[in-house]
Amino acid sequence: MLGNLNRENILSNKRPEIKFTDTGGRIEPQVIPPNSFINGDCMEFMRTCPPNYFGLAIVDPPYGINISEDLHKRGQSCAKNGYRAWEYKDWDKEPPAKEYFEQLFRVSKNQIIWGGNYFELPPTRCWLVWDKGQRDFSFADGELAWTSFDKSMRIFTYSRAALLQEDKIHPTQKPVALYRWILKKFAKAGDLILDTHVGSASSLIACVELGFDYVGFEIDKDYYTMAKSRLERATRKYELFEG
Repeated sequence: MLGNLNRENILSNKRPEIKFTDTGGRIEPQVIPPNSFINGDCMEFMRTCPPNYFGLAIVDPPYGINISEDLHKRGQSCAKNGYRAWEYKDWDKEPPAKEYFEQLFRVSKNQIIWGGNYFELPPTRCWLVWDKGQRDFSFADGELAWTSFDKSMRIFTYSRAALLQEDKIHPTQKPVALYRWILKKFAKAGDLILDTHVGSASSLIACVELGFDYVGFEIDKDYYTMAKSRLERATRKYELFEG
């Protein structure tokens, strides 16, 4: 049960939100602070969350293409050229179940879903494109995000080389700048942001920088530990400059 998992509240806050308590087989909604980063399963949270609780969900769930194994093998074969061999984990072997999307749409007013081209989602005219600034690379030239917004398609260009300048802790890490761009274009003042698969914490760092409250989940303990440290460093840096 989520109540027994490690919960870290990165920022101080006063606003009550949902938390969970183990009640011997049932999960009952109680109070969880905003700006909480939780090492646990997002599904346990969403199943008891009130409808439209979040203003905007920005998520990057597993695509089900087993990218972790691919990156691990490529890294091993190219290690002599300085390519990083990421540890193999099985988090991307299967896409989320149908219930994940049902709950995501229920608990949030709007959604931005990276890897939307891999999932069965309603038609939208507002696709987001992360253009990685290189063509005919061994990986895709960019990535697509499905959105619930009735707006025109938008493109954000940010090169792989620029991403390498960040503190990369996750094999499919996205840049903080990408999430800043998303928040500026699509989040409204006062929106509570949900990220169900935090990964490297780039989304949460952007929330800190732009003043948005968030609730984030990462089920993998190793990634959670690294992301928590990265988020804490970014938060201290932000508070130092803002203070």
